[in-house]
Amino acid sequence: MNKLFLFAAFILASAVTYAGGYRVSLQGQKALAMGHTGVAVINSSELVFFNPAGLVYLEDRLNISAGVSGVFSGVAYQNSANGAYAETDSPVGTPLYLYASYKATDWLAVGLGVYTPYGSTVEYEDDWEGSHLVNNIDLKAFYVQPTVSIKVNDKFSFGGGAIYVNGSVNFNRNLNRTLTDLEGNRSEVTIDASGVSNWGWTASAMFNFTENLHLGATYRSEIILEAEDGDATFENIPNSPLTPFSNTTFNASLPLPAEMTVGMSYQFCEKWLFAFDYNRAFWDVYDSLDIDFANETPDSRNPRNYKNASIYRFGLQYDASTMFTLRAGYYFDESPIQAGYFAPETPRNDSNNFTAGLTVNVSDHLQIDASFLYSRFKEVDASYDFYTENGVNVPFSGTYKSNAFAPGLGLTYKL
Repeated sequence: MNKLFLFAAFILASAVTYAGGYRVSLQGQKALAMGHTGVAVINSSELVFFNPAGLVYLEDRLNISAGVSGVFSGVAYQNSANGAYAETDSPVGTPLYLYASYKATDWLAVGLGVYTPYGSTVEYEDDWEGSHLVNNIDLKAFYVQPTVSIKVNDKFSFGGGAIYVNGSVNFNRNLNRTLTDLEGNRSEVTIDASGVSNWGWTASAMFNFTENLHLGATYRSEIILEAEDGDATFENIPNSPLTPFSNTTFNASLPLPAEMTVGMSYQFCEKWLFAFDYNRAFWDVYDSLDIDFANETPDSRNPRNYKNASIYRFGLQYDASTMFTLRAGYYFDESPIQAGYFAPETPRNDSNNFTAGLTVNVSDHLQIDASFLYSRFKEVDASYDFYTENGVNVPFSGTYKSNAFAPGLGLTYKL
């Protein structure tokens, strides 16, 4: 058995979620409908996430935004060499967010955000071709972010605050490709870790060159998540000296990389708004996975060798009437995974993402926000080349097709 994979799915799924593979880019219905642009768009308390510096420019003293999306995703795997085929059967994900901002003075605003940038579930059929790498994984994470926004003058502001992260993961896979108990049940291990938490920070700035042209920048720090005393449970293990697997605990750490987003928005022809965001995630910090087991199981090192990855986002908004605001957008999301490191725990490749939505102004104080996202991942022939069994390297390869769509609904209250 390759012990490197006992905790690999937790680390890899968390990491790629952040980069975009399972990264739930649904942090605001208004922003998502415009291609998830928002670092230079002043429209609601969604700025708590996208650019805290902009909160001080909101016209309303109190602004509250809340929303939820349904994520429907699927992955199909095929190996034309041996005819193997598998599809994921994952439940609907429901990432959510809640933001609130309060303008205390003309130059000071404060805000608070609670959101779920990670929240993915991947389930393959038991004992499928790649079950020695993963059967299923369930990842959840909640972010809490208090912020402050300070206006220097009408042209420039800055803001930021702390970020608290708390997450959990449950992961199951078979121990290897053939091992069973006497009744023929495949030997497997389940990894479970909860209460994985740590702190980070965010800083941002906004420049208002003219009344219609805004530039914004937001930086989020690297966050190291430490999983301590997680549970590793083994099942269907043959009673043999050659299979000395017993339930134990483990420690491991995961660097969530720093990321930088810069962008602009420009209002033209009175009713139109164009926005562009560029996001860069500094994934080269994640070059390997280290695992420390509590029992006699040897500590492990698992190469990842990620590369830095970018996202290019474009959005358009049209004020159709006093009641309706229409939005549409597109973004291209690069994968951080290099050739030879592609694993079915995170079937992540480059993607094209199309968005649309609208806001309905129910009253002067209440808005209904709706969005829709369709993600089309590039079909890829890829492999993971670092799985070994009985001292022999056994690459796992195939063709992956992935897609996802996510309708979302939210409310904005302002006073």
